[in-house]
Amino acid sequence: MKNMHKLTFHSLIASTCLLALTACAWGEGDKPAADTIPDSERFPLDTTSLQRAGAPALTSYAEQLKDVQEAVVAVYTARLVRVSNNRGVDPFEEMLRRFYGIPTPPQQGDPEQEEPEMRSVPSGQGSGVIVSADGYILTNNHVISDRNGSKADEIFVNLNDGRELKATIVGFDEKTDIAVLKVEAEDLPYANMADSDNLMIGDIVFAIGNPMGVGRTVTMGIISATSRRIGILGDNSYENFIQTDAAINMGNSGGALVDAMGRLIGINTAIVSQSGGSIGIGFAVPVKLARSIMVSLITDGQIRRGMLGVLIDDLSPDLAESFGMDSSQGAVVTQVQDNLPAANAGILPSDIIIKIDNHRIKNAADLRLTVAQYTPETEVQVTLIRNGKELILPVILADQNDPFGTGATTVNELFEGVVTQIANEDLRTQYGIPETINGLVITEIRSASPYARALRPGMVILEINGRPSQTIEDARAALQKGINRLYVMHRGTYGFIAIRM
Repeated sequence: MKNMHKLTFHSLIASTCLLALTACAWGEGDKPAADTIPDSERFPLDTTSLQRAGAPALTSYAEQLKDVQEAVVAVYTARLVRVSNNRGVDPFEEMLRRFYGIPTPPQQGDPEQEEPEMRSVPSGQGSGVIVSADGYILTNNHVISDRNGSKADEIFVNLNDGRELKATIVGFDEKTDIAVLKVEAEDLPYANMADSDNLMIGDIVFAIGNPMGVGRTVTMGIISATSRRIGILGDNSYENFIQTDAAINMGNSGGALVDAMGRLIGINTAIVSQSGGSIGIGFAVPVKLARSIMVSLITDGQIRRGMLGVLIDDLSPDLAESFGMDSSQGAVVTQVQDNLPAANAGILPSDIIIKIDNHRIKNAADLRLTVAQYTPETEVQVTLIRNGKELILPVILADQNDPFGTGATTVNELFEGVVTQIANEDLRTQYGIPETINGLVITEIRSASPYARALRPGMVILEINGRPSQTIEDARAALQKGINRLYVMHRGTYGFIAIRM
C-alpha cells in the first residue's frame, strides 16, 4: 500500500537509526529491608483512581512531575571491539573500523608489533526508569540490543545528579520489549507505579526521556487509546500498548509515561512515523505488564507465563450471532488440548470465554495476554458461555515453559538466540526422537542468532566437549570460551558441530 505508515523501533544506534520508536514507595519511617520483602511485593501498585470529574483546574504540573523526573535516566550502550596500535596500519581505515565497530584483522609479520586491544565503542542511546531505591531500572529490550538482537557489551546509566553508573542486565523479554537493568547504588530516586488498568482515554499524560541525547525532556498529551496491538513485536508477542499523542522521539525509548499525579503508567516504546519524528502516534507498554515481567525476571530469572491449554479465535459479528450472542466480545474455544488445565477443568470446544476473574475478555489476543500475565499454578475463575448459559469454572494454570510439569523449560538460551528444552514426550512426538535418546532439544532458533546456519530446530544436543548434556545445567557447565564441540542427533543422523563462543 503506497500510503501505508512506516512502523519501527528507535533503538537509537548512532548513524543507523531510520525512524524513532521509541514502584509505590514505603514510608520512610518504617521502610523494611529490601531483602526481607518478597519480590512480588517489592514493587507495589497504587490502585487509587485519578480524580477526573470536578477536579480543580491546573496551570502547572511542575509539582506533580518534580519527583518522577529524577527517576528517569539516560541509557547509553557500547560494544567492545578489537583495535590495533600497530605501526603501519592505515589511520583512515582504523578510524572507519572504530566508528563502525568492525574488528581489526589479525596482523601478520613483525612479532614485535603490539597486540590489538579491546576498546569500548558507543553503539546506542535511550532512556530508562528507576523503580526501586536499590537500583532496578525498567527500559526497552531494543534499547540494549542491536538491530540483530545481540545485547550490548556495556551499559551505562546517567542519573540526573550527574553520576554515571555501570548497569548489568537482570533479564529481558523480547515478546513485550521489556528489559530490566540493575545499578549498584542506594537511596536512588524512583518512580511510583500506578495500576495502568485504571487508565481512560482522555487522561492527561507526560512522556519523559532523553530524546536525541539532548537531556531530560518532558512532553504532554493525552491517552489516545488503550489495548493497542500493532504487530511490531511479531506474531507471538504480547502487545497491549497505551497509545498517546505526547511527543515521543528518538531517545525516548525506555523512558517514562506518567499520569497527572506523577505516577509511572507505561514504558515508552514505539511510534508510527513517516519522517522519524513524532506525529502524535506513540505507544507505551503498560506498567502493570512491565512490572509483572520485572518481578518474574528478578524472582525466577526467567519469564513464567500461565496457560490454559486451548486454541482460540475471535468472534466475528456473524459468528457471535450464530451462537445467540448479542456481543462479539470474547474468545471462542476451537480446540482443547489433552491433559492441560482447560481440559482438566471441563472447558469444551465452542465454549466462549468472556471473563478471566474480573477482567472482561475483548478478543482472542486479549485472552492470551490476560492469561499470560498470571503466574503458573494460579487458580483463576473462567467465565464462559455454553449453549447460551453462563458458567464459571475454576482453572489452575499451567506453565507455558513446562506445560506437562516434566521439569523442562523452553526459555533457556544455551547459545545466543538458541532456545533449548529437555527432551519430553511431546517433543519426541513432534520431532521423532526415540525414547532411548536423552539430551537438550533445540526448539527455537531466532533469526538474529549467529548460530542460525549451524543449528536446526529438532536437533538434539547429546554431548558438549565430550560431556553428556541432558540438562541445561550440564550443558552450561561444559561450555567454554572459544571452540565447543557438540555431538548431536538430527532426524536419526549423528554428527559433530563446532560452535565458537
